[in-house]
Amino acid sequence: MSNEDYIDEVELTEEIPTSAELTVIIPSHFRGERLDKSLAACISQYSRSKIQTWIDANLVRYESGKFAQIKDQITGEQTLFVTIPEDPQNKAFNPENIPLEIVYSDSSIALINKPAGLVVHPAAGNWSGTLLNALLYHFPECSQVPRAGIVHRLDKDTSGLLVVAKSLIAQTHLVRQLQSRTVSRRYLALVWGTPPLNKTINAPIGRDPRDRLKMAVTQGPSAKEAITSFTVLQTVPFDSRSISLIECKLQTGRTHQIRVHLQHLGYPLLNDPVYHVKAPLQIQKLLMDNFYGDEAVTIPGQMLHATQLGLIHPDSEEEKIWSRSPPIAFLKLMADLGFQERAWQHLLN
Repeated sequence: MSNEDYIDEVELTEEIPTSAELTVIIPSHFRGERLDKSLAACISQYSRSKIQTWIDANLVRYESGKFAQIKDQITGEQTLFVTIPEDPQNKAFNPENIPLEIVYSDSSIALINKPAGLVVHPAAGNWSGTLLNALLYHFPECSQVPRAGIVHRLDKDTSGLLVVAKSLIAQTHLVRQLQSRTVSRRYLALVWGTPPLNKTINAPIGRDPRDRLKMAVTQGPSAKEAITSFTVLQTVPFDSRSISLIECKLQTGRTHQIRVHLQHLGYPLLNDPVYHVKAPLQIQKLLMDNFYGDEAVTIPGQMLHATQLGLIHPDSEEEKIWSRSPPIAFLKLMADLGFQERAWQHLLN
């Protein structure tokens, strides 16, 4: 399975928890060799790249207490102390009784309506409380499938439909559909501005060279083809600006694809905490001033909802389409801004 089939955000920083410490004596015949190469030869159960990561994290030190460097040379028989970091993922794949809205379920697949705020897969900073943990509780059979059957993801604060495989056969079938771009994924998004009524943007997405926590339209070495089509459903005025409700269709599935493409075109999502260049992030304050007064209101992250998902069922080979309305907070915001239900109700048919 390729990572390019995933569409969720990935945490890119990690604090390394530590556990056991190894004492490694480097034999004298390694004299003159680089430390990382020599150490990898002495504890061959760990890859050289992993050992380099540990050295960079100051987890390898000499008897003197000095931290080792990757390019240090072995000067003779030397003793090194290597602190082996725990792998948080070993503890991440535990069932947790987290409520899920299960839209559909059979012996092969399950459709989940993910709420905003729920991380899909354990990663640095989120080793528990994820959709994966919930799946292992509600569907124990998913423990026999890699990644608990997750074949695509949604960003933490993106709500909506997501399909999960309950068997290896179903997972392979779904991954092939994602790779061949036959899975239909349609989203509702609220954006700043008035985009063209219909547009397809074909612009590669990769890691932002200026900020590794973000993705960007780029020609860099990490860039992959990314294609998004969108249609404007309705535009309303707001506080001397305009806000548009658009329907987005994914043809590829890259990290943050919709968010990056729309920001690149100059129409960033409302309340996006990451991709908000030249956009009034303070939508919550503006709403308080315009609609709610002293009433408490919370806007749950970027306004993006995976409202429709279509695929070929792995067993029956029948085409299936599921749809779900946006969450209550999304619906309330649309209503308060003046968007009409009939503008997007066709996605529920």
